[in-house]
Amino acid sequence: MEAKKTVLTYEGLKELEDELQDLKINRRRENAKKLAEAREQGDLSENAEYDAAKDEQREIQARIEEIENLLKNVEVIDEEEADITVVSIGCRVKILDKLYKEQLEYKIVGSSEAKSLEGKISNESPVGAALLGHKKGDTVKVDIGGEVQQYKILDISRSK
Repeated sequence: MEAKKTVLTYEGLKELEDELQDLKINRRRENAKKLAEAREQGDLSENAEYDAAKDEQREIQARIEEIENLLKNVEVIDEEEADITVVSIGCRVKILDKLYKEQLEYKIVGSSEAKSLEGKISNESPVGAALLGHKKGDTVKVDIGGEVQQYKILDISRSK
């Protein structure tokens, strides 16, 4: 079975690579110091600092492995080459929520790079998936938890 592709923009790729670098160099070094300090305190069987440092070490290693696995099967979307005649991954889309008469703006990204509070929604999210392939002026219906929302696409642009 082929592994699922990780879809990223160049910005998302850089963020993951930077995080991986930080984890491998800085966070591991800081954790090693914490472990050494905790060992110096003596009996490790009842040493809360040592246990916390070991837990942190496991979390760091798990995140390193998670990022490395994501990067093994990455597909990078070149936002400069994105077709902006339709909504696609890497573009910025301005929509009108017809129910609340509110304008929203999102950048469509791969699921591992989505951060809704920063206006980055996943191509796999209900809204992101529904918008994909539609043109400026289209009205898209999205089933969100049993409630159908309607969004009109006002503009599609490059995200830069």
